[in-house]
Amino acid sequence: MTTKPLDDNSSDAIQGANTQTESDSYENLHKPSSEFESRDAYLEHELQIMQPKRWRPNLPFRDYRFEFEDTIPAMAATIGKVVMVAAIAATFAGPLGLSDDFVLENVRYELLIVSLFILLFSGFILPTANLAGTHGPLIPLIPIVVAAGGHPMAFGLLIGAFGLILAFSKGGSLMAKLTSKGVCGGLLLYLGFVGTTSQVKKLFAWAEEIQMTHIAFIVILATILLYALLEHYKKRWLAVPLSCLIGGFTAFALGAPFEFNTAPGLPNMNPMYWWGENTGWMLGLPTAESFVVVLPFAVLAVAMWSPDFLGHQVFQKISYPERTEKVQMNIDDTMLSASTRQTFGSLLGGANFASSWGTYIVPAAIAKRPIPAGAILTALFCIIAGVWGYPMDLAIWQPVLCVALIVGVFIPLLEAGMEMTREGKTTQSAAIVVFASSLVNPAFGWSLTMLLDNLGLIGCKERSADLSRMSRWIIPLIMFVLLTGVMALVGMLPGIPALMPSFRH
Repeated sequence: MTTKPLDDNSSDAIQGANTQTESDSYENLHKPSSEFESRDAYLEHELQIMQPKRWRPNLPFRDYRFEFEDTIPAMAATIGKVVMVAAIAATFAGPLGLSDDFVLENVRYELLIVSLFILLFSGFILPTANLAGTHGPLIPLIPIVVAAGGHPMAFGLLIGAFGLILAFSKGGSLMAKLTSKGVCGGLLLYLGFVGTTSQVKKLFAWAEEIQMTHIAFIVILATILLYALLEHYKKRWLAVPLSCLIGGFTAFALGAPFEFNTAPGLPNMNPMYWWGENTGWMLGLPTAESFVVVLPFAVLAVAMWSPDFLGHQVFQKISYPERTEKVQMNIDDTMLSASTRQTFGSLLGGANFASSWGTYIVPAAIAKRPIPAGAILTALFCIIAGVWGYPMDLAIWQPVLCVALIVGVFIPLLEAGMEMTREGKTTQSAAIVVFASSLVNPAFGWSLTMLLDNLGLIGCKERSADLSRMSRWIIPLIMFVLLTGVMALVGMLPGIPALMPSFRH
């Protein structure tokens, strides 16, 4: 893996593809894989010849093709979606006194909702917008929101509104420009390490519950050996399906209990059912007070998008070959897609809170595949999982889930972080962002380290000297003060009580 220049993947650059001539179109430049020396050479050529068009139809076979490699990120994305939406719905269900049936039905509902928006945006009119996934870092905050009287529809609508403002003002790409390689690398290292260790702990906790702790050790050891072999033979893009297969088969063969419980069916598709006073959420429609309660959390959620989106984009840039800027993830388009999906999903009654879909984009980057084809397959897999039901049971079984996330997302993030901090004075910034993220969370670590790095106190002094006053300290300081202030209001700073009494416990 070699580091590529982090050129700005702006909307203007993508817009240039709309002026292509017939001779340089994807259809004319495409060559069959048999004409290339290796599969990698063919896939890299596909990335280089694509001409994605914003706000115009991008059609299969005319603008891109489906390859076997597209099934891998689609499979990983579907597994991640089932798990993350179930986690959010379950976190709401507990404090609100909702049943497990509510969680299951809402997950199925969300799988169908997200499929529609994947097809419309990432697969059709915004081919450089990453899929709108789930905002995992918000999960620990949901009980606080519910306890304060927050309403899930109000929360989702405010996230969508703030996200649209950020997308149209191009705030996301601006934050990406102001974030150095050291800060990016440190974020990736922190997220990769924390994610890997959390999944290992979850697998051992599951094994202890069934009183078969040795299964977790054997499954993880088998996964390590498999990943090493795939790395040796340069087949890492197969890590997710093979790891799921080995993890699930090994655990079942060693006696771990598993059975299919979720029968085929469809959720209630009526939004009025979900927002009724005696049905669905059993909350009715939100009041003005509901929006006030969730306002700080909505600001925090959207502010946390920038480091999340940036990490995904940087990983793609590192993994893709040269001359592929046009097909790389566009941060502002991704924010637009996620915001729109969030707004309509909340109106319809879904439990999801949107963000960039990490369990899709990371495996897709490893497999050297563009966004659109895998997006369409992801939509198809989500529909199958939601309607059929049985795949949902397999996706959330711990031996399958944990190893899929480890090899499909977190280990690659670790590798990308280490790759980004190999050269120059990046290690100083990377160490500080890991330190600060451990103190509070990645959003705090990112904003603080970006400020210190751009001021020239750490990292590359020459880079700081080339920045304008606005980029050097004004914008980074505003972001740090805004994020830290919101965290202080809701009680997220360790050892400091929430400044707003309604958020105190």
